[in-house]
Amino acid sequence: MSHISRAFPGVQALSDVDFRVRRGTVNALMGENGAGKSTLMKILGGLYQRDEGDIIFQGKPLDTRSIQHVLRQGIAMIYQELNPVDVLTVAENVYCGKEPSYGNTNFFLNRKLMVDNTTALLEEMNITSISARQKVKTLSIGQKQLLEIVKAVANESSLLIMDEPTSAITEKECQLLFDIVRHLKAKGISFVFITHKIEEVFQIADEITVMRDGKMVGSDPVDASSHDKVVRMMVGREIKDIYPKEDVPIGDISLEVEGLSLDGKLYDVSFTARRGEILGFAGLMGSGRSEIMETIWGYRNKSGGTIKIGGRPVNISKPHQAIQQKLAFLTEDRRQLGCFLQLNLLDNIMILSWLRYGKRFFLRPGPGKKAAQKQIEQHQIKTTGLNQVMRNLSGGNQQKALIARSLLTDPLILILDEPTRGIDVGSKYEIYKEMIRLAKEGMTILMISSDLPEVMGMSDRIVVMHEGQVSRILDRDQFNQEAILFYASGLVKGEAI
Repeated sequence: MSHISRAFPGVQALSDVDFRVRRGTVNALMGENGAGKSTLMKILGGLYQRDEGDIIFQGKPLDTRSIQHVLRQGIAMIYQELNPVDVLTVAENVYCGKEPSYGNTNFFLNRKLMVDNTTALLEEMNITSISARQKVKTLSIGQKQLLEIVKAVANESSLLIMDEPTSAITEKECQLLFDIVRHLKAKGISFVFITHKIEEVFQIADEITVMRDGKMVGSDPVDASSHDKVVRMMVGREIKDIYPKEDVPIGDISLEVEGLSLDGKLYDVSFTARRGEILGFAGLMGSGRSEIMETIWGYRNKSGGTIKIGGRPVNISKPHQAIQQKLAFLTEDRRQLGCFLQLNLLDNIMILSWLRYGKRFFLRPGPGKKAAQKQIEQHQIKTTGLNQVMRNLSGGNQQKALIARSLLTDPLILILDEPTRGIDVGSKYEIYKEMIRLAKEGMTILMISSDLPEVMGMSDRIVVMHEGQVSRILDRDQFNQEAILFYASGLVKGEAI
């Protein structure tokens, strides 16, 4: 890709960008949210059209008129938001749109051939957890990621673009994904790997390419790079402390959870949280971390136990009751459950707070706009303005908008479920600093994170969960990755709890 440029209304997304991928290698494309990575790849994948520049693929000009044209030439893009057809089987998804049939007629599908070929592909890539006849709706997110790779290989693609493929999968699924990538690399298939997880880049990439503000910063072989160099290239400055934790005065108990139960999910969960405290929650997927927060928030109704806020028992069965009790909740599923993607930034920030700026049955948009604009400036949300559609913001800026929305409700307790998933190192740092600021003001923060260094780096205490129960609560001087993993697995020094 040579001299690629692309502008959207009010913003120059790409300026004179050069990018290349060598055959049989993984090029990790990195940069902060809004740097232009996804835009560049959507141009390569045929979703967007470039304003300027040339694209040569395997020695020939690439026809990028549409996704279908690009796909037929051997380039497949696996998007961050996976969209398989859940009601179909794995084999039917693999062959969707190119189903084989008997003879010269298209009326009778050769389902046996679809199943046999899909089974052969799964076996070749050592994917034993998926069956060709299995309904896709039964697959985990990680298995759906693997399905997308199988589809691309079945299409005889020679270049795969993967956008944040590990953002929502377990460590075990991540390693299986990497094994498959290495297997396909050996067969000459090339990859563009978009990720914010720098540690993964040094496991899987051959080359690292960094973008910033719609321009190409540079590209290095992975052996000639380092964690610090990549961060410096991405943000344009050094970030010495990845986790800017500070000692904050811890106040009175603000939240008490005692014997909390949820049928089939939670069993006798008890903990307390204090003003000014960042209470972290760690555990393996399915351990019940999110279910605790959803129950406190009123999204799920508890089957037992008590919740006290400020020393008073509360009965929260709906989220609006949680807001009235000065709770705020940032969901882990930003795009599906947090953002109103079709609405503009103003409505997304103000949707819980408009009535505060109204009079009886009438909204007063002027004060509301001022409040939203203040939040945009405070959180440094990169946007063309209040009317920009939420869908067109980067992931990091969407997350900042959701934090702004939560803070406009004046909460005393803020629940953050995977607050930095899928966002860049610079935006993560800004969110960490915001957490510290809020803790200094006396807010209680409950933070779930699957990133152990993150939950250790930002928490005052950590509640470790295992199969719906509290395995252990650790003070800061007890933090240790190995110990947390033991507790999260139901083991302590190799022995069952």
